[in-house]
This record gives sequence, C-alpha cells and structure tokens, in this order.
Amino acid sequence: QVQLVESGGGLVQAGGSLRLSCAASGRTFSSYAMGWFRQAPGKEREFVAAISWSGGSTYYADSVKGRFTISRDNAKNTVYLQMNSLKPEDTAVYYCAADNSVTSTRRSYDYWGQGTQVTVSS
Repeated sequence: QVQLVESGGGLVQAGGSLRLSCAASGRTFSSYAMGWFRQAPGKEREFVAAISWSGGSTYYADSVKGRFTISRDNAKNTVYLQMNSLKPEDTAVYYCAADNSVTSTRRSYDYWGQGTQVTVSS
C-alpha cells in the first residue's frame, strides 16, 4: 500500500515556474513507477509525465515536453514535477499516482494522491 500527498501548487503568472512534490509513505516506494496527471474543470484527467522506479526512464505528454521535468528521490520517497514556462492552459488540479509499471494509461495506476491546484494567470 502506498499513500501519496502532493504539495507545491499555487498561483503563478504565465511564463513562471512551480515545482510540485509528491511524498509517499510505505517502504516499497522505490519499486513503483510514478506518474503525474492533471484535470482541468470540465475535462477528463490527462497524463502529464511518468518515471520508472529507478528514474532511468521518463515519459511526457506532448503538451508539456520541453517545459516540465519529472524526477524522483527514492531516499526521500518523493517524486517531483518541475514546471517551467507555464501557460494558462496548464491550469488544473495535479495528481501524482503510483503503478507497478511505467505507463501513461490512467486506469493502470493503483494509488492516487488528493491533488494540488495549479493556477496560471495570463
């Protein structure tokens, strides 16, 4: 079992940066692939980025490639999402999730955090 708690969201102007953190409980964090998803009002939850258990493989949605970076620190049981060059369309609730294998498929993820709000003003 893994419990996930996101933090780091907030209000930022377009072009700015934020770093989201997702702290995991449980001794098996390092065995899980981790993903970030987001959900804007009235829209479905969508894939943002994912990272393998070792951190050796990362994947990104086309909409964030080159602007967002996912990373993890297994010693701290934490996964991060560095978001640069933010746009108003990045406004959403951001969720982290854990899965046995790295994937962009939302339904594959077994564990989810409660989410953190990111708002980008124009």
